[in-house]
Amino acid sequence: MDKKASNGEVFAGFLQGIDHKAHRERTEAIFSWITEKYPKLVKEIKWNQPMFTDHGTFIIGFSVAKKHLAVAPEEATIKHVEEDIQKAGYEYTKGMIRIPWNREVNYELLEKMIDFNIWDKANCTTFWRK
Repeated sequence: MDKKASNGEVFAGFLQGIDHKAHRERTEAIFSWITEKYPKLVKEIKWNQPMFTDHGTFIIGFSVAKKHLAVAPEEATIKHVEEDIQKAGYEYTKGMIRIPWNREVNYELLEKMIDFNIWDKANCTTFWRK
């Protein structure tokens, strides 16, 4: 089985567990966008949450809630893109951004977070930043 096919199956169970069809489709679209834009990132499920990693280090993770899709890029990344998060109008904490189901996904913001983590963690040898 090729890497793309096996990678596609990594999130299948998680996606099937999203009861709301529109939420499942949106989450799947985001995962597909990341997979196409960043083919070297590895899809993994850890702590029952889907995430993308690079050379064994965490890049970005997601979780589903009733009112939003939560995006977790790590605290350093939130600080790096905080102004962009505010401009997008998303609620956030030091470790998570909430994208409401009834709002558009700001793919430019996702790209900025992923690009920053890939660059900033290029030489990282641990899963999380120290």
